[in-house]
Amino acid sequence: MMTVLTSRQILDRLIGFPTVSRDSNLDLVDWLEDYLSGHGVRCGRHWNEDRRKAALIAHAGPWTGGAVVLSGHSDVVPVDGQAWTSDPWTLTERDGRLYGRGTCDMKGFVALAVWAVVEAQRRGVARPVQLALSHDEEVGCTGALPMIQTLRRTFPAGKIALIGEPSRMKVITGHKGGAGFLVHVKGYEVHSSLLPEGVSAIMEGARLIGWLNDRNAAIQAAPRLPVGARFHPPFTTLHVGRIEGGTAHNITAAECRFAVEIRCVPDDDLEGHARAFRDEALRLDAALKARRPAEGVDLERFFDVPALRPEGDGAAEALACALTGENGTGVVAYGTEAGQFQDAGYSAVVCGPGDIAQAHQADEYLEIAEFQAGQRFMERLLERLG
Repeated sequence: MMTVLTSRQILDRLIGFPTVSRDSNLDLVDWLEDYLSGHGVRCGRHWNEDRRKAALIAHAGPWTGGAVVLSGHSDVVPVDGQAWTSDPWTLTERDGRLYGRGTCDMKGFVALAVWAVVEAQRRGVARPVQLALSHDEEVGCTGALPMIQTLRRTFPAGKIALIGEPSRMKVITGHKGGAGFLVHVKGYEVHSSLLPEGVSAIMEGARLIGWLNDRNAAIQAAPRLPVGARFHPPFTTLHVGRIEGGTAHNITAAECRFAVEIRCVPDDDLEGHARAFRDEALRLDAALKARRPAEGVDLERFFDVPALRPEGDGAAEALACALTGENGTGVVAYGTEAGQFQDAGYSAVVCGPGDIAQAHQADEYLEIAEFQAGQRFMERLLERLG
């Protein structure tokens, strides 16, 4: 029988795999699958198209339905350009904290989940527990949906999904949904003194950005929606964080590229906002093509993250509150894979160790006290699984 590792030892191994979203995660998946299989846990994979990445799924306990799914993601954000005071790929303890890329977001929870799955198999629990470990969460939650579909085809259907994104072990029953568009405006270069004879992609793209500003103003002036009012900010937002294009200050820009991000409260109409933006882009495209047929606007929708909707008396909320001892629940503005589980028929909540403020930062860390709280959470879960 393979050696049983503590959750801390598992975390140490996980941090050592530099699973940045742009790179493969297979070294981590290979190690985890070997470790889980070595303890009798049934495992499976969902591969991405080029087979450089895989989601890992696992089932421990009886081959029956009603499992509790422990869900996390394997990928982390880059460390490029960040000033770390210790090796980001080595778990380092100092001052009551565990430092390393992914400790908070979210390999701390994954380590706890892996420990719990192995322990469930060792104890012979009466109710099954499953692991769902996705890839490409950090680039738009694109790996979760096919993973969930494979999970349901491969193993008996689960009932509850606990998504362990950092929430300081608070029970989160709602988060905003999101959608993103990559925008490419094509213009025509001339000397800026001949402005009417050219097409400035930047100035035309600014029309779309101006439309987004007007949309934000209209949303913020409207009455608050009941669920949305619980959020901060308490409304949907549309945002452009980066723009690039142009050759020089005295040349009309031939290219302009930017990304549009929509973060939508659960009781607002995400598709309505997305459709309105797409329609505005199509109007601009037609206007530019009327001037020069080769110019225009191209859109690519590059991510969709459904909102997590509060369920009221949901099974996941009841379980998570019992395990944490919390009487209240909260909502968050950031997105997770919880909405995808909910859309697939699971009762879902977010609950995990760590503070989202530490995610993606240089010297990312997880408080040891919170890691220990996560350990107690898993131990209570195993007691409930019988």
